[in-house]
Amino acid sequence: MKGKKVLVIGMGRSGIAATYALVDAGAVVSVQDSKSEEQIDKAFVDYLNEKGVSKYLGSIPEDMSVFDVLVLSPGVPPQLAFVEEARKNGAEIIGELELAYRLGKGHYIAITGTNGKTTTTTLVGEIYKAAGCDTEVAGNIGIAVISKAMAASDDTCLVTETSSFQLETIDQFHPVVSAILNLTPDHMDRHKTMENYGRAKAAVFKNQTKDEYCILNYDDKACFELAEREGCNATVVPFSRKEALDFGAFVQDGQIVIKDQKGEIIPICGADELQIPGSHNLENALAAAAITYFGGISKDVIAQVLRTFAGVEHRIEACGELNGVRFVNDSKGTNPDAAIKAIEAMKENILLIAGGYDKGSTYDEFVAAFDGRVKKLILLGKTAPKIKETAEAAGFHDIIMASDMEDCVTKAYNAAEEGDVVLLSPACASWDMYDNFEQRGDHFKSCVQSLAKK
Repeated sequence: MKGKKVLVIGMGRSGIAATYALVDAGAVVSVQDSKSEEQIDKAFVDYLNEKGVSKYLGSIPEDMSVFDVLVLSPGVPPQLAFVEEARKNGAEIIGELELAYRLGKGHYIAITGTNGKTTTTTLVGEIYKAAGCDTEVAGNIGIAVISKAMAASDDTCLVTETSSFQLETIDQFHPVVSAILNLTPDHMDRHKTMENYGRAKAAVFKNQTKDEYCILNYDDKACFELAEREGCNATVVPFSRKEALDFGAFVQDGQIVIKDQKGEIIPICGADELQIPGSHNLENALAAAAITYFGGISKDVIAQVLRTFAGVEHRIEACGELNGVRFVNDSKGTNPDAAIKAIEAMKENILLIAGGYDKGSTYDEFVAAFDGRVKKLILLGKTAPKIKETAEAAGFHDIIMASDMEDCVTKAYNAAEEGDVVLLSPACASWDMYDNFEQRGDHFKSCVQSLAKK
């Protein structure tokens, strides 16, 4: 990148980290964001001024032909007109993940899928750490990959959660183990079709070779068929919660087991020994076992971590109880399928808080999953009317409309009885009211705490 004219687009976490790395690499750096300078962190703006970085904040460069490379943040669609203009003028379009691969060191374990990415990525990271490996966990999980890759050694294992947005802009990125956990409709506002969405996910294995591994969900046919449809050259390792396999990770007599290439069965641990609830988390555990076993980790270390791993924040996270009413934070449930899994993991009568930014999803299957478990639906955000209409069309009318999170928590608690659970699982992104799902989950937890003090 030395001497190349590079425009970094989007001044979020990954864009800022990419800017630091590119300046250090000797690139001639410019930055662009739709936000004004006053909306950008002052310390970062001071850094840009000190380093002589050209700023296009609240504006777009007039001449896009001057740039050799554009580095797009994940939230920036590659189809934007000024990005296309640069492409037509010969600029290379990449993302921060690709940049990290080129400029940094380390080897990659790359995990993608519609749901379960954060839990599985965290779990895999914990297994590698327990095995004594030099391990960093980064990516869509909330830590810019390049910030870890630039400090890595050749031996560092970069366990990386990769989104479809990040994978759209890779070229050379090459993990030694990849995984696609599942494939259900999400981000249709950006990808438009499931075929496009699947193709973006499948990019995770496009540079792999036959000596490397790609772990795929055998029970999710749309996911598993990506290997053949998109031409996977890696050795495909299936995992299944439902069926015994000739090769891969599955459940046999209540045990998580792996059947290797020689046909040998390697028992890992009992499925009922997992600390994380729900059938979806059994799938995440199976995927993590396959990723790490074929990534060279011993079965004993895998078993030890699977037995003790307690889950991640904002994913079916218990966050309090008041007068016999439990509160569960599943703010990470940012699409209907993720929220369905959270509903299925609950045994009590549920007062469900849902709604948020509309990613173009439909909510018929989400409502169908209520199936006697959900006794009240509390809605907020831009999608509230759309979800309400879907629910009423399906015959579910016990709906409360709320103005904000505090209103949701208060109304849910007032309607709850002892033994009920108030579940935040929005089935939507957070961007209409919050910067991210973490902020939304934290606000939910603070509202629960405030309720307890009243």
